[in-house]
Amino acid sequence: MIATGDSAPDFTLPKSGGGTLSLSALRPGKVGLYFYPKDDTSGCTLEALDFTRLAADFAAAGTTVIGISKDSAGSHDRFCAKHGLGVTLVSDEGSDTCERYGTWVEKSMYGRRYMGIQRATFLIDGTGRVARVWPKVEVRGHAEEVLAAARAL
Repeated sequence: MIATGDSAPDFTLPKSGGGTLSLSALRPGKVGLYFYPKDDTSGCTLEALDFTRLAADFAAAGTTVIGISKDSAGSHDRFCAKHGLGVTLVSDEGSDTCERYGTWVEKSMYGRRYMGIQRATFLIDGTGRVARVWPKVEVRGHAEEVLAAARAL
């Protein structure tokens, strides 16, 4: 997994609402980049709603919040519309970006092993360096913790 102090790997991926988003294009702003397993599942919906609820506070802290999963841009559009999400979601269908950040991992459920996204968040400073990492995120209270770190950066 990418660590604090590392250069955040750049990417250009399809985004919700159409077009593409490049991480490097957001500089010199800060970025809260959160990886999540699947659109419209309970934990992922709660996380997206929490980041949406705090979107104005993140903007005031000079921070753009981006969610990333393997779901298609079309799935992201439906997810955003269904829940009124106010964060941008990007699609990493090939899992290249997930692999470069170290969030594409082997998981286990009910004795079955499979590959999936480990929920994690990276706070990236205005120079493109990782300022903080939250591996294996617990959703409740997480958006507030990221916001506090973004304000302090």
